[in-house]
Amino acid sequence: MTTIRTVAIIGAGQMGSGIAQAVATGGYAVRLYDADLSRLPLAHGTIANSLARRVERESLGADEAQAILGRITDAADLAAVGTADLVIEAAVEDEAVKTDILQALTPHLGPDTLVASNTSSISITRLASATDRPDRFIGLHFMKPAPAMRLVEIIRGIATSPATYETAVAFAQSLGKTTTNAEDFPAFIVNRILVPMVNEAIFTLYEGVGDVASIDKALKLGANHPMGPLELADFMGLDVVLAIMNVLYDGLADSKYRPCPLLVKYVEAGWLGRKTGRGFYDYSGDVPVPTR
Repeated sequence: MTTIRTVAIIGAGQMGSGIAQAVATGGYAVRLYDADLSRLPLAHGTIANSLARRVERESLGADEAQAILGRITDAADLAAVGTADLVIEAAVEDEAVKTDILQALTPHLGPDTLVASNTSSISITRLASATDRPDRFIGLHFMKPAPAMRLVEIIRGIATSPATYETAVAFAQSLGKTTTNAEDFPAFIVNRILVPMVNEAIFTLYEGVGDVASIDKALKLGANHPMGPLELADFMGLDVVLAIMNVLYDGLADSKYRPCPLLVKYVEAGWLGRKTGRGFYDYSGDVPVPTR
């Protein structure tokens, strides 16, 4: 089994920065990389703000927060990424983008480096085939927000070795996470169940069964969900929801996974949820306001 001391993360967006924080909190040295180097200072600021809130809540000491920040450094290029013991790809949920990254990364990988993808829906077997080490490739699907959510889905590709699997499970558990095993089918377990529910909520809105506030209230109070499905869609990012539905629809060829036309329309408009300030809610004021 590979001994993991350094972890490189490709992608400094919401997921990448969250994973970086979770991994650094676990005591590992983290190298954070993004093709757009201007995103790295923003990621450090996001992590610092997250840790500052924990310090304010007294769930973390100020010295430990500084130590966590000190364990996260920037990688200037893929050559610096490839020498880590574990590389976690956390780019946008687009198979072509992920494949291009993995192909570019492969020449820089050390002989013993493990590679993982944080994909929430795409075939691990196919992504692994873009590298020279499908036996040392695995899915590590962190939930959002990665520092707080306790679950990591572990997904083996057809060629993933037992040693890679055991190392991945031990690594995730060392971060204080609980792991669950999913087979390499579209969207795995969590999103195979969750995202079609969100899509059905959007159909409910589209067909006029209820408005945004009614639908979210119904599920929060009627099913004891901590967040309504439309609120959750905005939190996930409507582009991510659509990408997962497309993977399910294309991969399983079942009409029940057809993305709702209203979801498509919102994504076409650039209304992607919280990250753009508008989705099923408008986030421009102090309190989110339903847009329908």
